[in-house]
Amino acid sequence: MRLLRGVMLSVAIVGAAAAAAAPAKVPATVTAPAVSFKETPSLAGEVGRKALPAIGERLPREPSVVDLKGRGRELGTQGGVLRMLLSKEKDVRLLSAWGYARLVTWTPQLELKPDILKSIEVKDGRVFTMHLRAGHKWSDGTPFTSEDFRYFWEDVATNKDLSPKGPPVELINNGALPKVEIVDATTVRYSWTKPHPGFLAALAQAREPYIYRPAHYLKQFHAKYAVAAALAAKVAAGKVRSWAQLHNRLDSMDNNDNPALPTLQPWVATTAMPANRFVFKRNPFFHRVDSEGKQLPYIDGIEITIADAGLIAAKAAAGDADLQARGLSLADITVLKANEANGRYKVVTWPIAKGSQLALYPNLNANDPVWRKLMREPKFRRALSLGIDRSDINRALFFGLATEGNNTVLKSSPLFRPSYLSANAGHDAKTAGALLDELGLKQRNAEGTRLMADGRALELIVENAGEAKEESDVLQLIAQHYKAIGVKLVIKPSDRTVMRSRAYAGEAVMTAWAGWDTGIPTPEMSPDELAPTRQDTLNWPKWGQYFESNGAAGEAPDIAAAQELLKLSATWSAAKTPAERKAVWEKMLQIHAEQQFIIGTVSGVMQPIVVRTNLHNVPEQGVFSWDPGAQFGMYRMDEFWFGK
Repeated sequence: MRLLRGVMLSVAIVGAAAAAAAPAKVPATVTAPAVSFKETPSLAGEVGRKALPAIGERLPREPSVVDLKGRGRELGTQGGVLRMLLSKEKDVRLLSAWGYARLVTWTPQLELKPDILKSIEVKDGRVFTMHLRAGHKWSDGTPFTSEDFRYFWEDVATNKDLSPKGPPVELINNGALPKVEIVDATTVRYSWTKPHPGFLAALAQAREPYIYRPAHYLKQFHAKYAVAAALAAKVAAGKVRSWAQLHNRLDSMDNNDNPALPTLQPWVATTAMPANRFVFKRNPFFHRVDSEGKQLPYIDGIEITIADAGLIAAKAAAGDADLQARGLSLADITVLKANEANGRYKVVTWPIAKGSQLALYPNLNANDPVWRKLMREPKFRRALSLGIDRSDINRALFFGLATEGNNTVLKSSPLFRPSYLSANAGHDAKTAGALLDELGLKQRNAEGTRLMADGRALELIVENAGEAKEESDVLQLIAQHYKAIGVKLVIKPSDRTVMRSRAYAGEAVMTAWAGWDTGIPTPEMSPDELAPTRQDTLNWPKWGQYFESNGAAGEAPDIAAAQELLKLSATWSAAKTPAERKAVWEKMLQIHAEQQFIIGTVSGVMQPIVVRTNLHNVPEQGVFSWDPGAQFGMYRMDEFWFGK
């Protein structure tokens, strides 16, 4: 997912020159009040049998003591199992986002605070000294120390066998790698020659870069540490070609597909794939406690049932889930509300913080030369935007409550301008047709579909993940709109991974996906999502790959507007004042409004969330945001609890 390089509003850092990295300073950490720890009831038996240490020995010496009352929340009781529904096995990785234990985390007020870290010091915006919590342990009880950072940096990130593309992009600053120093067992320092304003925000992403690894577990699969014969046997048993392939398979920190892999998250995966039911149990060594000394998470376990995507709403309405947002859309709100009493749940709605609920991504890197030329024509992209009747989509699918317009920042962002939303976004079939005529697409076949330069019908195949009926419904309406301008839209649903792979390879000419993840940015947040900096941006994947690989793969951007976006992104990184950063954002947003690189539909759609009536601390009002926020993550699922 997208990298947030900026630091918002206030950041939990200290240092003489920290202001270079953030507009305000707050203490690095709050001194934890003295509390008397209470044993977790569900773990008392294991403690009594000496299968687990007592709570005082499981917690760090200075655990993270959360002030629930100070944040308007209830102190809870421990116990219970939370039921959720997902449509695909691989989606169990969402638990890594929703659990949201990070070195630093976003708060609902969009502040960055230390979490796994005890504190962090920033000097000149380029030197980051991290202090771990002494006594912190992995979920298997092994100490979490600076060795886990050293192992990742020296033996994974910079190991050509394991990381042929090099370290993760979050550690690369203007093409330069950091100097990594292991100061002592609880202190690690990362430093660059130039300020790296986005480093802390990168660590707080929903999809964490994980700059540490459980070294004690992974060394048995590493050629540098393992006995050769034993490692060869493991490779053979794993039915893989090399030790590196085996290591990478077992090292998937956020996929929850290896129950043996230790974690720092609040719940630990216990189920191996494949399965149709996944069980997560509480992490007995989790680092957070409440002010009464009760160890979090409050809830003992999570059970995930894999269900057909089309049945999730019905199952939620029948009371089969205790907390459910995945697989639900605004179209389900009527049936969900009607069954609240019988299902013993309530429905809350949070606005979805995406630039567009669903957007079309013209692939400017398409392999087909005729399609590539068309996709790179601003007039063609504008025609496709003008050809969409967004009012029809809004009325038919979103009760007329959504905001019609481009993929851009939402009205709640201080960067919002009405022109960004409305440019070339009104339904105007006549103007759209005129633009297509100007591009030489005047000839039509017997069905009324325009013909391209090589005589092929203008059949626009839009590939989508096919994971939600809402996507198909929007695309079917757009297909009707496009027929009026002589464009035949063909919907091609496939697996998400297949769709993305085809886009990355240039085989897909257009894809459908949600708009920008970061829909409510401030000037202090990175505008990288607006520039070709990541392969996973579907409208220019090869340009993004080129940037990510420092030119080793992909293609260099070769149109002026994309090149300008890259320059502006670099300018933002070097900017010294909020005003300078805001000016960069405004220029980039204006370029997108003019160019229609991504064709939006509607935004501001509400996400229905089913909440069991006795499940406490789930906010009535929130923002359903991937970055920043990790959806449920910044609202701390480990603080949710079941009452009677």
